[in-house]
Amino acid sequence: MEQYRAFEWEPKDFKLETTTIWSFKDRGKWATHSGEYRGNWSPYIPRNLIIRYSKEDDIVLDPFLGSGTTLIETKLLKRKGIGVDINPEAINIARKKLAFNINPEYEPIIYNLDARNLHILPDNSVDLICAHPPYANIIKYSKGIKGDLSQMDIAEFLQEIFFVAKELFRVLKKNKYCGILIGDTRKNGHMIPLGFRVMQKFLDAGFILKESIIKEQHNCRTTEFWQRKSINYNFLLIVHEYLFVFRKS
Repeated sequence: MEQYRAFEWEPKDFKLETTTIWSFKDRGKWATHSGEYRGNWSPYIPRNLIIRYSKEDDIVLDPFLGSGTTLIETKLLKRKGIGVDINPEAINIARKKLAFNINPEYEPIIYNLDARNLHILPDNSVDLICAHPPYANIIKYSKGIKGDLSQMDIAEFLQEIFFVAKELFRVLKKNKYCGILIGDTRKNGHMIPLGFRVMQKFLDAGFILKESIIKEQHNCRTTEFWQRKSINYNFLLIVHEYLFVFRKS
């Protein structure tokens, strides 16, 4: 990891987002970030959340660790990162991404756990949550790991994401924030508003909605094939996601 030059450890000309539409044409490749892990979010998202909703030495939790994007940012921004993932393969990828010597005193802690059962974390112990769960079974991240949300159809996923929301509500401190990125999908030619349904599960768990952000997608695999399909079968290609920011009152 030492081949990275000093000026590459943070984004160039970074500015904090100030509106409810976020659009990052440059996906972000500073530090050890890359887009190789399918479905991972742009590092601009956790960077914005961390800077706006936490301060140095705060505890930041990512309950869907994936390839470690959020924890790379917690380490760079001097936060105490905690990462959780049900998939050991994801954890191995994240550990490799985090093997750099910038701010080694802020080395994150990683657990192989189910986000529905964060028993290692006490009540009211986390300052910020940055979550990017799978979008039901649109992308399957493991080979049949029991409890993996990416193996579930939409009905089961929504049932189980409620238990995730309850657990996140439990560990978050009062008056602190939880950001979650989620997108919609289609079935039989019709839109399934997965984003809004997940938002409702978090509201049902006790959270209050502070911000509803539209995140524009770039560099999607919208080939000419899918563009022709869109016209021939009369549907629009989905190029946005929702970033919901909740508060625990």
